[in-house]
Amino acid sequence: MAHDTHDIKQEFWKALAKSPFLMVKLDDSQDHALPMTAQLDKEEGPAHGGAVWFFTDKNNRLAPGGLAMAQFSAKGHDLFACISGSIVEEKDEALIDRLWSPQASAWFEGGRQAPSLLALRFDLDDIEIWTADLGVVGMLKLMTGSKIDPQEAGEHVQTTV
Repeated sequence: MAHDTHDIKQEFWKALAKSPFLMVKLDDSQDHALPMTAQLDKEEGPAHGGAVWFFTDKNNRLAPGGLAMAQFSAKGHDLFACISGSIVEEKDEALIDRLWSPQASAWFEGGRQAPSLLALRFDLDDIEIWTADLGVVGMLKLMTGSKIDPQEAGEHVQTTV
């Protein structure tokens, strides 16, 4: 059964909420991507303005901001995404307070008031999403080495956020 783009985007947001880890890299940097924990605005919904947030240190290689790309693999390896957008410093204190959690606090001596704390917003521009759903026939083909048609392996969309 085919999904529409909206359904696949919703699958992505649900998968990101369950396993909020992205590999993120600034486009203009030669540095490797970093694993970052995405903070989702649960009050405004998972796609609040098409953004996710990160808490990091002011010395982090992502701190300068700019055009960026992130890679995502769902916990069950049944959904993958490549995301492009822009990273900027988040200055909305009320939003930062809303996103703050005990898990975030564990990374910063001094918690929310740590002088080194930097909140970054990743404004998502476009996203390419792949779902992996071989089904029974596909799994049988995989196990026997038979040719799998890409249409049998899941779905793929490229869309704006």
